Amino acid sequence: MKIFIVTAHLEEKSFNHALSQKAKFFFEKQGHTVVQSNLYQMNWDPNSGRENYLSSADSAYFKQQAEEQYAFDNNQFNNEISLELDKLLSSDLLILQFPLTWCSVPSILKSWIDKVFAFGATYGNGKWFDNGVLSGKRALLSLTTGGPSTMYTEQGLNGDLEKILFHLNHGTLRFVGYDIIKPFTSWGVSWCSNEQREKYLSDYEDYLSNIFEKNSLSYPSLDMYDLNTFELK
Repeated sequence: MKIFIVTAHLEEKSFNHALSQKAKFFFEKQGHTVVQSNLYQMNWDPNSGRENYLSSADSAYFKQQAEEQYAFDNNQFNNEISLELDKLLSSDLLILQFPLTWCSVPSILKSWIDKVFAFGATYGNGKWFDNGVLSGKRALLSLTTGGPSTMYTEQGLNGDLEKILFHLNHGTLRFVGYDIIKPFTSWGVSWCSNEQREKYLSDYEDYLSNIFEKNSLSYPSLDMYDLNTFELK
């Protein structure tokens, strides 16, 4: 299997990077191939526009989906995006590693999604959700939080974490076809003890040990909807 780990944390000595390295070493030990994208180390360009492409479908009016389709059909993505697309499309498991930031991903990871999850390449033309380009592949969010788990429940101060992550799990990853594995969360890592951090790393390895056999999260299927009105049948 080929594993693709995308890490979004500026500090190389951070716990997020420790989690990414734990996953890398574990999967390599199991005989899998691991590729990584360390977005800050790569100096990932967060801007998205005509610079994404080597040539243009329409130089008079910019429409991103049309430009993405043209770039995909004609191999016209810039080198930065082309390399990431190759990693994405050839991998069996995608892991996004990040600190929860304003109830979402850091801006650098959001820009990576915006640019790499390109129309034509990862979705579009009837390929979405159950029929997505990446259907049959798996995706996992591994994240850290600033607060304890008690803050992320239905009655917690921040609300239920599953609902907070719905836009990522369903609206992004499931949208392009991935089977979504329940996220792995390391709670309150900015204040927890070294012993607790070591336990999180050990628990993460255990969690990854049967990642390809774990049940995926359940989401509505396309065949439940009238695709003309998008209402339940």
